[in-house]
Amino acid sequence: MGVQFAQLLLTLTILIVLHEGGHFFFARLFKTRVEKFYLFFDFLFPISTLMKFSLFKFKKGDTEYGIGWFPLGGYVQIAGMVDEQMDTEHLNKPAEPWEFRAKPRWQRMLIMMGGIIVNIIVGILIFWMTNWYYGKTYLPLENVKYGIACDSLALTMGFQDGDKIVTVDNKKVRDLNHVIIDIILDQPKAVQVDRNGTIVNIPIKEEFISKLIKQRKAGFIYPRFPSEIDSVMAKSPAESGGLKKGDRIIAVNGQVIAFHSDLQRFTHIKSNKGKQAAFTIIRGNDTIEKSIKIDTNGTIGFFPNIDKYLEDKHESFTFISALGAGWKQATETIILYAKNLKVIFTVKDAHKQIGGFYSMAQGFDTEWNWPDFWQKTGFISLVLAFMNFLPIPMLDGGYILFLLIEMILRRNIPEKFIYYANYVGLVLIMALMIYANTDWLRF
Repeated sequence: MGVQFAQLLLTLTILIVLHEGGHFFFARLFKTRVEKFYLFFDFLFPISTLMKFSLFKFKKGDTEYGIGWFPLGGYVQIAGMVDEQMDTEHLNKPAEPWEFRAKPRWQRMLIMMGGIIVNIIVGILIFWMTNWYYGKTYLPLENVKYGIACDSLALTMGFQDGDKIVTVDNKKVRDLNHVIIDIILDQPKAVQVDRNGTIVNIPIKEEFISKLIKQRKAGFIYPRFPSEIDSVMAKSPAESGGLKKGDRIIAVNGQVIAFHSDLQRFTHIKSNKGKQAAFTIIRGNDTIEKSIKIDTNGTIGFFPNIDKYLEDKHESFTFISALGAGWKQATETIILYAKNLKVIFTVKDAHKQIGGFYSMAQGFDTEWNWPDFWQKTGFISLVLAFMNFLPIPMLDGGYILFLLIEMILRRNIPEKFIYYANYVGLVLIMALMIYANTDWLRF
């Protein structure tokens, strides 16, 4: 988890500085005084007067730049902005020319949208550059030539081992991961599969979507492939038992192992864990027997040769075409996240799966992986833009909503109303954050 949390911390550091930099840029553009620009909070958030100190700070012009001690976010303190850090006495004083509240509404709107604009640009830019530099690699459905393996939930839903996914609600899907995403987020009526040459319609009930979300794992269906060894782990039962690269397991204790999923099911049966088993393998032209003790975790310690049987497709982009791919990926990300939010409110018990920093860290690779890191950073940047645009007091979207109302009514909303509305929003946000960050206890 250490490497995963390090990647998350670096991602959030980059995005916090850039988001707050968006507010800072427009504030300075419109000659609005910025009193503080901080990465992390220099107080115990959300109480701005409690435990105030900085790890590092310096002042240039009217602005104090620094790094706070509380690594939950960051902020820019804009003079005259009605928020939870402004004292009520200041509300009774006339606005100074350099203050936020003295600026025209359109300027205040751009200042508040600055962070969102930057997050969207950063997300598109990251996807543009990663598509250009790394390209895209995925497993097309047509390359899953042995069909799918199913867990118990998939079998209950009506899928069978060996099914080949054709369409979701009669719409083509690029790869298996998108099938799973579409089932959860689009809640289709049915999935169409090729079962031994016959197209079968599998209805998708809401109760199954709820159970799938509750499982909290990437796949309930996954590609099948023969159980051929690519490499053996050191000091593992497989090494002790004499298994080698290229060996193909075809039976265990006389039970046929046609695919790697068959082996996994056998070794994970409780009664088989920690027991000696007779493995029948093909090595070159020979069929031989090996006695191997299955680990108590249900493994024997080897990596299967997936690449031999599942051919990924790599898509390369020119500098220009990568921009189009990046734009498409960014828009799809925002749409998918909006659908995800809808699922939380419409699917039974989906809200129980809301996660915080622990879940976010788990989304990163367990080893430092730059392509994956930048993809996750682009995704989180767009999620931050989406979340900040929500019309909740205290968030950027709350201020934007108030400004839109003022523009329509052509008069200002009382500053004290905004001040107290922000406290209501703060309570809501804090309650959500506390709930989300108990994910390490719930999952």
